Amino acid sequence: MALSFIAAAVVLTSELKRKSKEGLLTYKEEKIVVGQPASIGELLLNFFLGFILGYKLIGAYLDRHELIDTQSYILSSKGSWVAGIIGGLLFAFLKWQEKNKVKLAKPEERIIRIWPQDRVGDMVIYAFIFGFIGAKIFHNLENIDDLIKDPIGSLISFSGLTFYGGLICATIAIWYYCKRNNMNPIHVADSFAPAMMLAYGIGRMGCQIAGDGDWGIVNTHPKPFSWLPDWAWAYNYPHNVIGEGVQIPNCLGQYCSQLPSAVFPTPLYEIVACLLLFAFLWSIRKKITTPGVLTAIYLIVNGVERFFIELIRVNTKYHIFGINPTQAELIAAFLVISGVGLLIFFITQNKTEQVVS
Repeated sequence: MALSFIAAAVVLTSELKRKSKEGLLTYKEEKIVVGQPASIGELLLNFFLGFILGYKLIGAYLDRHELIDTQSYILSSKGSWVAGIIGGLLFAFLKWQEKNKVKLAKPEERIIRIWPQDRVGDMVIYAFIFGFIGAKIFHNLENIDDLIKDPIGSLISFSGLTFYGGLICATIAIWYYCKRNNMNPIHVADSFAPAMMLAYGIGRMGCQIAGDGDWGIVNTHPKPFSWLPDWAWAYNYPHNVIGEGVQIPNCLGQYCSQLPSAVFPTPLYEIVACLLLFAFLWSIRKKITTPGVLTAIYLIVNGVERFFIELIRVNTKYHIFGINPTQAELIAAFLVISGVGLLIFFITQNKTEQVVS
């Protein structure tokens, strides 16, 4: 997940810079005070961050046996108090030293220009926080039975994330952030489109490696191509992180399960599909001059890709008027319909503006 956000940030920064040079996005002037010493709030915040890192990371190193169940350790109160205090003091001192180097006898107020590409860090943090919350909410709505059985575990578990839930909540948060900071949301959305597709493809690598349950249905069909590796056609996800399946012979430890029957490795298929779709969006981004069109195309190809992968993917199904769609199929269909509608709207609006001008 971390790699997907980093890759998205790099691509997004590049696109925002390009659109700023073309005059499609502009800066916002903000007043700052320079030359001030570190405030109590800044020192406390850095102490807290340093304490958490020292408490957990050094604590994990000192008690390596606790990492047999990494998730439980991270969410527990276990750690090293001494390492936490040292880490907190170190971080607080570094912040004090950083501010002290530029401290002035009389702090000054200055007006600075902040461009959209300077806000990528903030936007990525917004996307991460609200995306994670949305992904958890939608996953638990999709798996009500698991939520009822273990509400606390379901809500704080690191596994079980629904991409579309994250996409919807992150989009709302970023849209609000753009309006508040004088950035045209449509141009920002066009910049996000290739970045989101790349992030999704890279994020699915984690699903494939970890085996977090995002796999396909049992695959009993013969392999179509002799050159295709067996695991790329039917895979039983040994050592999967959710402990699904049967015990692996002679395996000791927490992750010793594998599926009894090989399934379609759908995360692998999505990795390939989404990286190809990223290449497609990246290749056409400069050729599209109508704002919003690239976003509409992203919604269409994203929805089509997910809809078809759902046909061979294990998922909870709803029962609606005699049909049994999954949550992802419903949202994918909505994205395709929305994308087509937006495509028609943006193209028509652009033609109307050209006639008027």
